[in-house]
Amino acid sequence: MNPDTASHPQDFKTPNADRVIEVTQADLPVYCPREEEAVWNSHPRVYIHLEHQGDEARCIYCSAVYKLID
Repeated sequence: MNPDTASHPQDFKTPNADRVIEVTQADLPVYCPREEEAVWNSHPRVYIHLEHQGDEARCIYCSAVYKLID
């Protein structure tokens, strides 16, 4: 998706490396990018391994941090 035509241009103001995306057990398995992201097709899909509450993992492509909260 082109940032100039994104439906949510505000999503481009915060770099992924500065974001923590909280997920729950119901969201497992977690992958990045998520379909609800404005740039959901910005890189190949990779699975984020979160197994225990409090686990955090970073996407190898965009550096988004995912944290399991329950």
